[in-house]
Amino acid sequence: MASSSVVKLLCMVVIAMVVAAPMANAITCGQVSTSVAPCLNYLKSGGVVPAACCNGIRSLNSAAKTPADRQAACKCLKSASSSIKGLNLNLAAGLPGKCGVNIPYKISPSTNCNSVQ
Repeated sequence: MASSSVVKLLCMVVIAMVVAAPMANAITCGQVSTSVAPCLNYLKSGGVVPAACCNGIRSLNSAAKTPADRQAACKCLKSASSSIKGLNLNLAAGLPGKCGVNIPYKISPSTNCNSVQ
């Protein structure tokens, strides 16, 4: 009987880990902020895109593996793009392309992030 209980407990633990794993890897706004922080001066004044900025953009793009991740990143970027004073929205929208990254949405306060796949 004891070994049966242990097996059941282990099965429950494994199931809980499988269910919780996707949530544990979800992209956070903190992650997004850290990734794009090196881009802020460029996004306000233009010029040359810093290498650290493109590294952050590529890292963020690589981390956004699922539609839920991409929607979360989109919502964070959308929120930031509407709350940062002096941000050039045209530079923000063109930033992924300048870094050689293709994302399935435009970085803009008007983007519908719920439709991002």
